[in-house]
Amino acid sequence: MKIMLQQISVSTLDPIQVIDITADVEHALERAGIRDGLVTLISPHTTAHVNLNEREEMLQRDMVKYLSDLVPQRGDYLHNRAPVDGRDNAHAHLMGLFMNATETIPISGGKLMLGGWQSVFFIELDGPRSERRILAQFLGH
Repeated sequence: MKIMLQQISVSTLDPIQVIDITADVEHALERAGIRDGLVTLISPHTTAHVNLNEREEMLQRDMVKYLSDLVPQRGDYLHNRAPVDGRDNAHAHLMGLFMNATETIPISGGKLMLGGWQSVFFIELDGPRSERRILAQFLGH
């Protein structure tokens, strides 16, 4: 049994951004050399998450609009009265309540076992940010 940890880095340009990282995860899988097993992806950020969903431009725009409508940036949030890092980002933390910090994907024959319409996304909720990380832990042989 082999265990390997890799890091994927992205930068974000928008306050809320949906980034397809499927190819990055596939490249990390190639480097890991795992043929059969699992990969667990984790965003070590409280205002950015990982998600499996369909890659389609208009749907991704709908996702951003939905999140913005669900938790408006300019709400009267207690967290924003004394932000820890100087960012008024309570809305981003609240959006995160509806998302996963991790996703686990089976690997078979050296390939991610995703559905025909599934892609792996990194969801930025508090951008822009010059660097965000996704940790990928591979387990298998």
